[in-house]
Amino acid sequence: MSYQKRTAALASVAALAGSAVFMAAPAAEASVVNVNYKCQTPIGVKTAVSPIDIKGVKSGSGYKLTMSWQKGVSSSPVELGKGAMSPSATIKLGGADSGTVSVSGPANQAAIPANTPIKINDLTGTYTPKATGKVTFTAAVLTIKALGTTTTCTPTNSPGPSLTLDVTSASGSSGSSGSTGSDTGTDSGGTLPKTGPDDSVIALGTLGGTVLLTGAAGTLWLTRRNQTARARR
Repeated sequence: MSYQKRTAALASVAALAGSAVFMAAPAAEASVVNVNYKCQTPIGVKTAVSPIDIKGVKSGSGYKLTMSWQKGVSSSPVELGKGAMSPSATIKLGGADSGTVSVSGPANQAAIPANTPIKINDLTGTYTPKATGKVTFTAAVLTIKALGTTTTCTPTNSPGPSLTLDVTSASGSSGSSGSTGSDTGTDSGGTLPKTGPDDSVIALGTLGGTVLLTGAAGTLWLTRRNQTARARR
């Protein structure tokens, strides 16, 4: 193989290795899930199906969760004036972590006519990982408070998770996956480790850069070796 071909081959291998590392960066898995709700209302039991979406955005050592309903659930026999209805819900954790996360949102911003499905505004809350690994987020109990009454809606179809995140424990402890978070704190121990997809991309990008530098070093070595061989001739 000629000098030019060897140089081109090394550069190509280094570039491909760096690209492969970037493609391996983890991402959150999200999907819209249909949830069959059975609602216990002041006037009896009502049922409704609503597609639910849950999103998670990295925020400090945790994640800001947003739970969205694409269809209304339950209804009221009387009109609900502006600000009369306050929703809240819980999100069930699975996988490497367990428990629930509470989310809540603003009261209705417009009047809701009688016998009309109640559209729930986006509900938000904060999740702080207690374990390391893949954690699932599934819609759980919805609570609607209005005019001094409480309606509780419970999923009846065992819905699947609407979101899966690969997380690192804020305290550095490991979850059921057996992996542990890296220690990136200061000597004083006052800084929590950074976690999440953005930090993973940065770390993997650094590794890809190292591969590229290694390829460049190999090219430089071959160049010098070739020049030395020519000088000896």
